[in-house]
Amino acid sequence: MTSLFTATLAYLSKMCGLESVSSFPAQHPFARTSWNPSYFDIAYGMKPDRIEQALCDAIRNTPSIFAHISNPTPRMQRSLLAVLHDSVRRNDGNAAEWAALLIVAYASRYVHEVVPGLRAEIAASAGEAQAERVRSMLAFLANMKAPFDVIEVV
Repeated sequence: MTSLFTATLAYLSKMCGLESVSSFPAQHPFARTSWNPSYFDIAYGMKPDRIEQALCDAIRNTPSIFAHISNPTPRMQRSLLAVLHDSVRRNDGNAAEWAALLIVAYASRYVHEVVPGLRAEIAASAGEAQAERVRSMLAFLANMKAPFDVIEVV
């Protein structure tokens, strides 16, 4: 009897939007992507496209929040890359922090490569100090002809 009550209460809580989801549905192409619900208020039942848009908006507004996403989607990575690009252009000193977040994300083999060659570049600097890895990655991104003209293939 209590399990039925608990299950019903959990279902009602989700339907009323009192719980946040922490990953995409199992059938979604990026089902391995997850986030800390303490940092993202994503209501249960929200469509995956809206979820991804909300996460991308959060990354653009507060880039450090990217650290709380596991296996970010290519669109989320592009949001962080756009912030990184703006940071480099403004020379505000935050580009290294955003690049380091991307390096940490690429430690997972499930992250889809958003920029061709980026995974290889990060892997090539694996034994180096973090500062050198960041410099290497920033140099790689700076040498790209059109860094954000990447077509997403899912």
